[in-house]
Amino acid sequence: MRSRSEICAHLENPGIIAVLRTERPEQVPAICEALIAGGVLAVEITFTVPRALEAIREASQRFGTQALIGAGTVLDAQCCRDAIDAGAQFVVSPITKLEIIAVAHAAGRPAMLGAYTPTEAQTAHEADADYIKIFPADRLGPAYIKALRAPLPHLRIVPTGGVDLQTAPEFLKAGCAALGVGSSLLTEEILRIDNWPELTRLAKAFVEIAAQHRAQKQRG
Repeated sequence: MRSRSEICAHLENPGIIAVLRTERPEQVPAICEALIAGGVLAVEITFTVPRALEAIREASQRFGTQALIGAGTVLDAQCCRDAIDAGAQFVVSPITKLEIIAVAHAAGRPAMLGAYTPTEAQTAHEADADYIKIFPADRLGPAYIKALRAPLPHLRIVPTGGVDLQTAPEFLKAGCAALGVGSSLLTEEILRIDNWPELTRLAKAFVEIAAQHRAQKQRG
């Protein structure tokens, strides 16, 4: 089993976390296969997916050695326990629910808590959240992340909402640890017609952006 620090390292490299929401849970295996083929190795299956625990369990069993299968929209401690029992390797909440952290850490899993304001973000950090999910990030944008990290550079931020192929480079330049990518990756059209080759193509495009950013950082 991967340690918490190993899971965090994999979340940050390549640094693209696919946020999987679908009304058809039977699509989850094909979605995971297409994402992995494109190099996206972290998949957050949200609790808004029908029969989410079943989907997390099946995906963890089938893909857990190839990728990180996590749980999203985790709203309380019991939901966190259920997700981890189903095989989730990381848990993500859209809210600042501190009780989730202790449950996740007791199982050796990283926790990402949602925040919108500096106070919420710092509160989650002080409670030992591994990552701060700035959500929704579409109205705030990369400039907000940059401004937030100016006085709070210790925050490991993962924006979700508003991350697409155009904004991804700027979010990374602003200092984000990783990016949560939902509807701009798993588009309505892809899900409607099961266009898995297109999903793989988009996944590769996001992974390439992250790779270019890491290369630029290494060059200084």
